[in-house]
Amino acid sequence: MRIALLHGFAGSPADWDDTIAAWAVRDDQLVAVALPGHGEVPVCDTWDGNLAEVARALSGCELVVGYSLGARIALGLVATGRAPRAILISVNPGISDAERAARRASDAVWATLLRERGIEAFASAWQGQPLFATQARASDERRAARRDRRIRLDPEQLARSLEVVGLAEMPDYRGAVTPDRIALVAGADDAKYVAIARAMGAPLELIADCGHDPTLERPQALAEALHRFR
Repeated sequence: MRIALLHGFAGSPADWDDTIAAWAVRDDQLVAVALPGHGEVPVCDTWDGNLAEVARALSGCELVVGYSLGARIALGLVATGRAPRAILISVNPGISDAERAARRASDAVWATLLRERGIEAFASAWQGQPLFATQARASDERRAARRDRRIRLDPEQLARSLEVVGLAEMPDYRGAVTPDRIALVAGADDAKYVAIARAMGAPLELIADCGHDPTLERPQALAEALHRFR
């Protein structure tokens, strides 16, 4: 089976390396793909345009696995008929129209930080969010490698990603979640996203001793969970 792996915001395909290594004995072809604005492909002007770009890169994949932003993209691919199935890690499937203005304002603050203070200041502030506090459990080496990859990204493209494919611009896909096409994974210690996942009504596996980002905190346990869901 050919399986595509989509990283999170301000991440890279290399974020999946430890998960892929833990999955190496399986008979699956794992393909990690850079999202628009996180590699050679710039951010398109619309949410759907970016979905189309990712869909072209994933041609022939039978399953899409995504983390955070990558999970929202993967859900969009399934909802629009561009992918048959997805496993979504730490996903928010959408927000109401009433919530969009506040989220857009929050994303604008991060975009301004990227443009005015640069990628290193952004990386420090982004990593300092309470959502990522449990990442202190990961090794210093893995966390340093993640930061090193992050500060190589283009700050303008990351700002554009927030403005075009941020949660405020994403369609509300909550009605598109069906148990036959979607499975969910969340870190057991990530209370907010565990609650979101449980409300979605799709098969869910929780990873013990893990917060928001299992690709960093528990890659081997994540590989095992993904293999069971495939």
